[in-house]
Amino acid sequence: MSLQAADFFAELCLPFTDSTVVGNTYYATPAADARLRLRIGFTGTIYADTYGGLRVAVVHMDRGEIDSAALNFVDHGTFHRRDEAQNTPRQNFDYGTFNTKRHRPGQPPWEGAVTTGLRDAIEQYTSVWFPGAWKTSTAARATSRSARTLPSPPPARSGGRAP
Repeated sequence: MSLQAADFFAELCLPFTDSTVVGNTYYATPAADARLRLRIGFTGTIYADTYGGLRVAVVHMDRGEIDSAALNFVDHGTFHRRDEAQNTPRQNFDYGTFNTKRHRPGQPPWEGAVTTGLRDAIEQYTSVWFPGAWKTSTAARATSRSARTLPSPPPARSGGRAP
């Protein structure tokens, strides 16, 4: 079974309009004029087909990878609710991870993920390398979502009758 990476990255709601998913990796150009790119991939564990976090990296087009950070699912509470509901103990190898072979049919392997903590960490990381890109991208997306202009409300009427 695949990671369904494109769906996972869509779930993160990253604001970068110039982005794509290739295989299991997300690529973005947060700042249009910069030669830096953002790359986010899944990090494996010591167990086959099991993933424990994301690796966020800044890549220069000519020099290659400049910096990276590991974002662990446990540290960002990604599967905390799922694991609590299933009574998965912290010492269990399944805690805070997902496996592409063992999951419910018809559901993504990362079912139950709460991505808010990861998204916040990615925002914090990208603000160092791409200052203002997060706000600019968010504003551009918000603007493009409005498909129509709403009419002005009618003028307020007074409570009394006109003479």
